[in-house]
Amino acid sequence: MEQKENNLKEQILSLVKEYYAETFGQSKEFVPGKTFVNYGGRYFGEEELVNLVDSSLDFWLTAGPWAHRFEKRLADWLGVKYCSLTNSGSSANLLAFMALTSPELGERCIKRGDEVITVACGFPTTVTPCIQYGAIPVFVDITVPEYNIDITQLEAAYSDKTKAVMIAHSLGNAFNLEAVKEFCDTHNLWLVEDNCDALGTEYTLKGETRKTGTFGHIGTSSFYPPHHMTMGEGGAVYTNDPLLHRLINSFRDWGRDCWCIGGVDNTCKSRFSKQYGELPLGYDHKYVYSHFGYNLKVTDMQAAIGCAQLEKLEQIVSARRKNFNFLKEKLAGTRGLILPEAEKNSNPSWFGFLISVKEDAGFTRNELSEYLEKNKIQTRNLFAGNLLKHPAFNEMRKSGEGYRVVGELVNTDFVMNNTFWIGVYPGMKPEMLQFMVDTIKQFVDSH
Repeated sequence: MEQKENNLKEQILSLVKEYYAETFGQSKEFVPGKTFVNYGGRYFGEEELVNLVDSSLDFWLTAGPWAHRFEKRLADWLGVKYCSLTNSGSSANLLAFMALTSPELGERCIKRGDEVITVACGFPTTVTPCIQYGAIPVFVDITVPEYNIDITQLEAAYSDKTKAVMIAHSLGNAFNLEAVKEFCDTHNLWLVEDNCDALGTEYTLKGETRKTGTFGHIGTSSFYPPHHMTMGEGGAVYTNDPLLHRLINSFRDWGRDCWCIGGVDNTCKSRFSKQYGELPLGYDHKYVYSHFGYNLKVTDMQAAIGCAQLEKLEQIVSARRKNFNFLKEKLAGTRGLILPEAEKNSNPSWFGFLISVKEDAGFTRNELSEYLEKNKIQTRNLFAGNLLKHPAFNEMRKSGEGYRVVGELVNTDFVMNNTFWIGVYPGMKPEMLQFMVDTIKQFVDSH
């Protein structure tokens, strides 16, 4: 019987490879001005499709063997001890923040009313968990053309209520980890690295080069299709701290106290022999809840796709760097434009190519973006631009409560009005990159 099952699976997976070759394996001709140049997208081969079908035939459905395999492999690739898969990068940020609110952390736990230093120029879900919990985000400005936190404002942002710094490596460019980490160490603060746009970025600190997301107490990643690698939906939280790892998993897995993986019972060897809270002695440990948690796990099918993607990750990072360098070289010196600069001591794994339009350029960001879009070149703003200007902040702006701002956020507002980005993902063909360069220069020359 088992032999027959194996033979049937081999036949199915062989057909999957054939299907991939027929459906996805043919490279389409690029026609300038007619073929869309996407800013990002799925980058995959037959291996992802085979893994997806293979895992579906096991019909595990929830997180299982593929998920555990992925967590181990990603942790090894990053150089950390622990990795927890979750269903999105936003959920990863939620778990990273909520883990720091656990009473098990004693005096260092984040309480309602405590402050978390961050930036207003970024993606909302870096900040959302803090606001929804009732902590106070403290917004500081960024620098241009690095588009990361202005470290000169850190001390001004600090107060006796500050408990953490939670910021992203903007579009793959590492923030100044040396300065931020020193600030956090000096004041005994938690550091959470939102690494969702920067998987594979490297930073050298005190002669040691490591991947971003591994310098702070917790790092997060997203596996949404345009990101460096994808599961469709998915994310990860990683750390070197065993207590934080256990807390992250607790909040991810309904808030339970038990740490048994799916399908395994009584890892603690005292499932029916302890007392928790005011529950009766011997209450089943599998149904003891030490936190107000969620269910934010992934399916094994998603993890199976991720396992195939991990095998390509070095190649993906290399291609993104190559594409970025091509655009940087070809657009250098273009009138009216500010091109991105890598943070000192970093080797970014770029998510996109940022362009800012100077105030005196003679044209606006929107005019250039619209021209590119008309020529089938996708553009994106730097996410929220200035979070504080969005409708979500209407009530908070009226009351003046729930957040704090340091300085005037001058560069944040500049980015909101003047900055956009184009893609560098591995699916870019050389002729696409050249077409983007030619189209941008054509527009600038016409103004």
